[in-house]
Amino acid sequence: MRFDWLYRESGRIAELFLWHLWLSVIPVVIGLLLALPLGWLAHRAGFLRSTMLGAAGLLYTIPSLALFVLLPLALGTRILDPLNVVVALTIYALALLIRTVTDGLDSVQPDVIQAANAMGYRTLPRLLFVELPLAVPVIAAGLRVAVVSNVSIVSVAALVGTPQLGLLFTQGLQLRFLTPIIAGIVLCVLLAALLDGIVLFATKRLTPWQPGGAER
Repeated sequence: MRFDWLYRESGRIAELFLWHLWLSVIPVVIGLLLALPLGWLAHRAGFLRSTMLGAAGLLYTIPSLALFVLLPLALGTRILDPLNVVVALTIYALALLIRTVTDGLDSVQPDVIQAANAMGYRTLPRLLFVELPLAVPVIAAGLRVAVVSNVSIVSVAALVGTPQLGLLFTQGLQLRFLTPIIAGIVLCVLLAALLDGIVLFATKRLTPWQPGGAER
């Protein structure tokens, strides 16, 4: 390790880290917001369930590099535009989270739904205040997978020049210099652990009735 190089490049590395953080988090947030209504629809409409979940599974099999290259043609953006990465990773997050939201809503016991109906809950209030809170543990498990996956997939965007930690890998490879590669790996792992911890912490705060959840 060349610590003098790390010191000289610390400003640039910090900038790449912030880009990586932004490109990892924003697509998951957008994907979750889109997956909530779509997952609810798949949960409620049995005839659409297999079609929607099958389509989501197919979306996730598209190679990330192919998306990064093809999206500029579809969106009319430049190849280096970070928007391409955001859209691609939103597609991946959505593909993962639709099934997660559906499974989470499926996990709510029928007698809970009946009790909520008996108490006068309409469809939307019941979803927001009864079903989704009870589905949080299942949704959060999928959210953790999506966040960590995005941290990894973002690095591939270095091949099309998008600024993030993956550029340290390409730089190290081109220069045959291990220090930026090791730094990039360590920072990616730390970022994934940090985001995973944030999701886990938020889950415990939102589910105080679960073992290990926040105290009332």
